[in-house]
Amino acid sequence: MAITYTKNETFDGTRVQSMPDPDNEGETISETVTGIRDIEVTFTEDATTPNTVHTRMVNVCFAADGTTYDDAATDARIAEVGAGVAHKVSVGVVTNA
Repeated sequence: MAITYTKNETFDGTRVQSMPDPDNEGETISETVTGIRDIEVTFTEDATTPNTVHTRMVNVCFAADGTTYDDAATDARIAEVGAGVAHKVSVGVVTNA
């Protein structure tokens, strides 16, 4: 059972959140930039047919100073979360349904 992941965004410490305009489809009425400490990751488990796909937020890791983003440590953390996702797929908690 192999699980792979894709980071759906690049961490820069912020995320833009848009509020849709209810009167004009496809338009926004406001955008807010917020500080974040996580990124969206999609996990794909290839032992099932069709492959099980699960998207969730994963906390990022920082260096010992607490302010510098650590990409290698974040990748290790994502792999740990992926192992948990693989286990949940194997016991049926995470499915495509």
